[in-house]
Amino acid sequence: MKKAALHNLGCKVNAYETEAMEELLKKDGFTIVGFDESADVYVINTCSVTNIADRKSRQMIHKCKKLNPDACVVAAGCYVQNFGKDIADELGADIILGNNKKNELVAKVHEFFEKRDSLEGPILECVDINDGNVAYENMIIEKDSEHTRAFVKVQDGCNQFCSYCIIPFARGRIRSRDIDDVIKEVTGLAQAGYKEVVITGIHLSSYGNGKDYDLADLLEAVHKIDGIERIRMGSLEPQIVTEDFAKRVSALEKMCPHFHLSLQSGCDTVLKRMNRKYTIEEYTKGVNILRKYFSNPAITTDIIVGFPGETEEEFNETVAYVDEIAFAELHVFAYSKRAGTKAAAMPNQIINAVKKERSAKLIEAGNIQTKAYRQNHIGQELDILFEEEAQIDGENYFIGFSKEYIKCAIKSNGESLSNVILKATAVSITKDNEYLIVEI
Repeated sequence: MKKAALHNLGCKVNAYETEAMEELLKKDGFTIVGFDESADVYVINTCSVTNIADRKSRQMIHKCKKLNPDACVVAAGCYVQNFGKDIADELGADIILGNNKKNELVAKVHEFFEKRDSLEGPILECVDINDGNVAYENMIIEKDSEHTRAFVKVQDGCNQFCSYCIIPFARGRIRSRDIDDVIKEVTGLAQAGYKEVVITGIHLSSYGNGKDYDLADLLEAVHKIDGIERIRMGSLEPQIVTEDFAKRVSALEKMCPHFHLSLQSGCDTVLKRMNRKYTIEEYTKGVNILRKYFSNPAITTDIIVGFPGETEEEFNETVAYVDEIAFAELHVFAYSKRAGTKAAAMPNQIINAVKKERSAKLIEAGNIQTKAYRQNHIGQELDILFEEEAQIDGENYFIGFSKEYIKCAIKSNGESLSNVILKATAVSITKDNEYLIVEI
């Protein structure tokens, strides 16, 4: 029996697609092994959101050939979608699968083994993803093998074309999965024992665009599925948060009060250069609406520092805005120049030393806010989905996540709590601020 190993780089959508490709290989008779083991087939689902992601993608491909020079190495996803045709021969992969071609994994693996002696180069499967006629690629997971929470991809593509972002070129135009297909998959996951689903997409807020349903309709349909106890969403755009959306979503008891609203900058002039489609005032309005309909929801976000032309004054505006909003968690990224984007050609590119300094300052501000948000829950009862056992300060704990996506830990009594939801009271926070310690 042949062995296969898979490695995912990048976002929750990539994670979902990696799981789906793993299931395709399993159904074909492959045994799945760890990525550091010797395998007959290695699959790397690549990422291209930053230059670092590009580099990691290349490194993982080269690592496979060192693990087993005779293996079939498959490079799939965003990095090869963007650059595969130009670097196919030097990449070192035997099969290159762009986005919307991942369902062909097994067929192409068989083709490689049948023809490997006669092949003059890698098998290359990349479509023009930016053709508006490209359909949604249906991939289905019947059993999520690594998580107690199941990721469910419902949307692909992006039409926003933020000036710094290469993802619209790698993922193509927005397209949504049929709502009935989503319900069928989530029903199967519930029957397999999963209690939480995370609804994901490249531009999730556009789900249903051009159809007679939208994201709120989908959430209401998932809410009706027996066995699913918690529903979480991936990253959202601020514009989706209207009174109607928040009112409908807050009526769903299974909905997790955790909203990742992309910000990118707390300064209107920078947002305009980024080609973001909202202002700080509009972002604040969305946050206030969520806080109106949900009790102390977790508002998390992404911020890019060192965007071309970002002055010290503009950066300080972002710092002040972060303090004003008081996020539950902050993800900070230094701007990464991506060839082919408008931002790459902008004047006044920021040097790395300044990016590093600004990143450190904002990360520190974010850490302070995360600690404050978690401490605010001490003394409160939380619903926690436990996942796995771990050691904290030399003692055994079971760890999991509250509905607000706060990491929680309870002392282990030897009984497995994996995939168990319990109500527990937060009593303290660990020294590193990573966990809330809870007791029943």
